[in-house]
Amino acid sequence: MFTDALGTAHRPDPNARIVSLVPSLTEMLCDLGLAPQLVGRTGFCIHPADLVQTIPKVGGTKDVNLDKIRQLAPTHLVVNIDENEKDTVDLLAQFVPHIVVTHPLGPQDNVALARLLGGVFCRAEAAAQWCAAFEAEHAALQAAPKGPPQTMLYVIWQDPWMTISPDTYIARMLAEIGWQVPLLGDVRYPQFRWSPELVQGIDGVLLSSEPYRFTEAHVHALEQQIGKPVMLVDGELLSWYGSRALPGLRYLRQLARA
Repeated sequence: MFTDALGTAHRPDPNARIVSLVPSLTEMLCDLGLAPQLVGRTGFCIHPADLVQTIPKVGGTKDVNLDKIRQLAPTHLVVNIDENEKDTVDLLAQFVPHIVVTHPLGPQDNVALARLLGGVFCRAEAAAQWCAAFEAEHAALQAAPKGPPQTMLYVIWQDPWMTISPDTYIARMLAEIGWQVPLLGDVRYPQFRWSPELVQGIDGVLLSSEPYRFTEAHVHALEQQIGKPVMLVDGELLSWYGSRALPGLRYLRQLARA
């Protein structure tokens, strides 16, 4: 039996028909060799492109088409507490027998995540190999030289401006190289306004390539506005748990040297 983020125990099922409502986990399921058993995915599940293009779309992560999923007759639904709406998942639970709930909060949680998916869907060996690679990469990151601690404002949206709180996966990824994010509210993804006080309290700004598509043009304009260093960063490598967390650790080493 394998226990998910809500404490629900799942028996291994080698014949599972899976719908994934989480882009990063769709990628991990494919990397574990489960693409043939994925019968549905969201339109945001774009990796790996060569495998997901033949898997039917069932809407977005939050605007799910219930009828489409019902017609696909999955045995298992893979969801995430942050990405998917609880009310929607509750409706899906009325006709999908097994709901596998995930909630990784930091990079080390990827090991348990891989073991959960590998265990439930009978890909334990592939999951173990991935975990070994992840642990080796994490050890290399910890051993790598780091610069001085910095406070970095990680920006995920414009109009309104939005950032992340310290209680997020992204913030815990950045903490691996000694970067902290400012606490700007009591929610996990707070809105903010630029002010002299805010700018004075940070060492720099990280503009994420997703979910808002910030570009180098935004970097240049913001640097001119606030007079602090601004960097465009790969949002997938810093926010996607699962498969992308492995190159994400290598990416952090690059950022630490920047």
